[in-house]
This record gives sequence, structure tokens and C-alpha cells, in this order.
Amino acid sequence: MLYYLHYLSGYLSELRVFRYITVRALGGAATAFLISLWLGPWLIERLRRLKIQSYEMRGDAPALDQLHSKKSGTPTMGGLLIIGSVTAATLLWAIPVHSPILLTLATFVYMGAVGFLDDFAKLNGKSAKGLTARRKFRLQALWAVLVGLALLLIPDTSESVRSLMVPFFKEPVIQDMGMILTIGFILAIIVGASNAVNLTDGLDGLAIGCSSTVALAYLVMAYAASNVKVAKYLLIPFVSGSGELAVFCGCLLGGCLGFLWYNCHPAQVFMGDTGSLALGGAMAMVAILIKQELALVIVGGVFVMEALSVILQVASFKLRGKRIFAMAPIHHHFQLKKWSETQVTIRFWILSIVFALLGVATLKIR
Repeated sequence: MLYYLHYLSGYLSELRVFRYITVRALGGAATAFLISLWLGPWLIERLRRLKIQSYEMRGDAPALDQLHSKKSGTPTMGGLLIIGSVTAATLLWAIPVHSPILLTLATFVYMGAVGFLDDFAKLNGKSAKGLTARRKFRLQALWAVLVGLALLLIPDTSESVRSLMVPFFKEPVIQDMGMILTIGFILAIIVGASNAVNLTDGLDGLAIGCSSTVALAYLVMAYAASNVKVAKYLLIPFVSGSGELAVFCGCLLGGCLGFLWYNCHPAQVFMGDTGSLALGGAMAMVAILIKQELALVIVGGVFVMEALSVILQVASFKLRGKRIFAMAPIHHHFQLKKWSETQVTIRFWILSIVFALLGVATLKIR
């Protein structure tokens, strides 16, 4: 909303800075960060008083359970802090009437709500594992289909959403995927991204740190897509209004860093599925809107590694009766290989930075 202050620049010339995407992205990042720092202690204490504390012991890995025994009793559902700070900052610094922002925020909040239901089911004693995988998938898929239909109906996105852009290629590989394939593609991106972040959330600071690098990478990508000259130079699709998504990514970056303040080892609060599903959904939505969906596989390389490790582990055990890793997701494998939790987290952060840089580099290498 601060954007509209630039209309008063005739009275106070300094107010024209609120027109600039870079200023608003940085302002959003700072705002979300400060909101997180301010509300963090209050929320953590409130979660503790309400006994919203959970840490699921594996049972099948006594060595890992012993390493994580101190985590028992740590408040969860800290994703509420991420959702609250990022949403507030976005509404303050972005232009809220833009359809890309509305869709992204709606996806962010909806996926967070699905995660909240999952966390609540665990804490309420209805199910130790929360929502069933089938029910969670149905809720995620329902929203993905609605998003796909909305993008097909909105005039500004109805044509671009049907095309398939692939990193390193100048032109769309498929110009028109058709309605069914387009919706299926959007479903795969949203559901895949949200669950991949969810699988990564197993160590203090791991998922939120990696989410920060993805948010920064997509801030750069969204800004490039919003500028006609830059988009033409880089041979990437120009997306009208994507500058506001850069502002959202700035807010997301600030919210992630603010939450990391309390989630770094030893964590004072866990994000829970409330945070992980929301983060994955938001990243996916930004990637879809700026036509960099498959670049998310590179930028979010750590999340892909985590998801693939689970898929390979399950497939290998079912087909051969043998496990590939000591434990999946892969961050637990390295823990059981005697890496400390801090070593695993920081090394995965380093990988995440490298993947983010490679993903941004795909804008130029075409």
C-alpha cells in the first residue's frame, strides 16, 4: 500500500522512491524481518503455554532418536510467524490489487492452512502422523487445479501459462500444452515443491535457510522478468506485473531470515507443516507466474535432493529389499554417518547457495 504514496510526490518529492521495485523489495524484506523478531518471542511463549509442542521420534532409528532427544518439547507451528510476517509486509509494500500477488498470497496462506490442519491433527491425538497422505494430496491438488483454472481464465496469463519454458532454451519448448496438460503441470509443480520443502524440514534451520536462498534467487528472476529491456536482453519471457512478485520474494526472504533467528540450532521453535507447505507453495507459485517453473528444480536443488532420496529409498526397498541410504531424507543419512547437525545444515546451505547461483545463471545461458 505504501506504493500509492508516490502520488503525493508533487508535495514531497522524496515519496517518489515508493514507485521503485528495488526500494519496496528491500523495504518488504526489512519489514518482514523486524516483524518476525518482534513477534517471535511472544508467539513462542504462546505456543509453549498452549502446549503446542511436538517432536516425532522415528522409532526405527534409535541412534537418530538419541541425537534428537533434546528436541522433545520444542514448540511447533512456528510457520504462523512466517505466514503472518510475510503477508503483512507484502500487503504493506506490494500493490495488493495485482492478480499475481493475490494468487501468490492466497496459495501461501492456503498451503499454510493445509499444513496447520496436519500439525493440529498430530497434536490433537487424532493421528500421530497427522493427515493421511491421500487427504493431504487431495487438499493440495484441489488448490492447484483452482489456480490452474484461474490462470487460464485471467487474460494476462491465459496464453503464457499454456507454454512450457525450459532452462537454456530461448523459445518455449511447447507453445500450447492445452488445458489438461497445463493444469497437470501446475499441479505437479505446486504439490511437488510444497512436499519437497516439507521433507527437508528435519534439522534446525535447514529448510528455512535453503528457502532464503530460493527466495533471493527468484527475487532476481522476477525483477528481470518485470523489465522489458532486461527480459529482451536475456531472452526470457516478459511478465507484466512480475515486479510485484519481486517485492513478495523480498518479503519472503526477510520473513525466512527472521524465523531463522529463532529456528537456528538449537531451535526455539519449529515451523511445522504449517510453514514448510506454505513456503513450498509460495515458491512454486512465483516460479509458475514468471515462467521459470523448471528452473525451480535447479534453484531448489537441495529440496530436490531430499525428495529424490525418499523416492529412491522407498523404491529400492520395495523392489530389492535393500536401502540405498542409512536413512531418508538424505540429511538424516549424513547424521548417521557422524556428521553433526550443524555440519549437515551449513553444508546443505552452501549447496543451496550454489544451486541458486546456477539457477540464476540459466537466465543468461540460452
